[in-house]
Amino acid sequence: MEHITIYASTLLFLLLTTQTLAQPAAAPAPPGPTNITKILEKAGQFTTLIRLLKSTQVGDQINNQLNDSNSGLTVFAPTDNAFSSLSSGTLNSLTDQQKVALIQFHVLPSFISMSQFQTVSNPLRTQAGDVTNGQFPLNVTTAGNTVNITTGIDNTTVSNTIYSDNQLAVYQVDQVLLPLEIFRPQAPAPAPSKPKKKKAAPIAEGPSSTSKDSTSAAVTLNWSLSAAAIAFAAAVISLWWSL
Repeated sequence: MEHITIYASTLLFLLLTTQTLAQPAAAPAPPGPTNITKILEKAGQFTTLIRLLKSTQVGDQINNQLNDSNSGLTVFAPTDNAFSSLSSGTLNSLTDQQKVALIQFHVLPSFISMSQFQTVSNPLRTQAGDVTNGQFPLNVTTAGNTVNITTGIDNTTVSNTIYSDNQLAVYQVDQVLLPLEIFRPQAPAPAPSKPKKKKAAPIAEGPSSTSKDSTSAAVTLNWSLSAAAIAFAAAVISLWWSL
């Protein structure tokens, strides 16, 4: 009986040891403080986003916020192909302030897991502005495990989870999120109105040829009557003298 007990104890120990060794080890935490650019560099295909995070200093803001406070963040990371699909000269046409707002538009000021997107309220607030005042609205909808994002300009989906540690979530998106406040289509300028033509002033008309003819005829008639009257008077005088 004692041998059976020892045998059973030994067998149980071996089973527990085997199960312990078979479990996968947890992934080690990245050394040092959280750094968004290092996370993206490790993932690859985010060269343009990394350059913009550095030039706008938004990357430093993200790192400082993560390491100096307990508030989490969510980052939507467009790939290099996403930036390449923009119209030529799009980024170069932006001011420095607009570039900052564009990158901040891809950052949510709280940690949101993939499952939590199903219960968020739209529009989502981003680091770019206060959506309560109608600035930089970002809307998210879900269909099963798919997370759809719309900005009012373009639409895309979360295609991959790059990083998540319950404080920072980084999600890959295959289009750059374009905020309305920067990329709102401009209304076409109204066509210039044609100047109205001025009506020509009426030309003053001189006396018509008919009036001229009538006047000449009247003058001729008057002279004829006068000559007849003179001739008649001369005849009367001549007759009187003859008597």
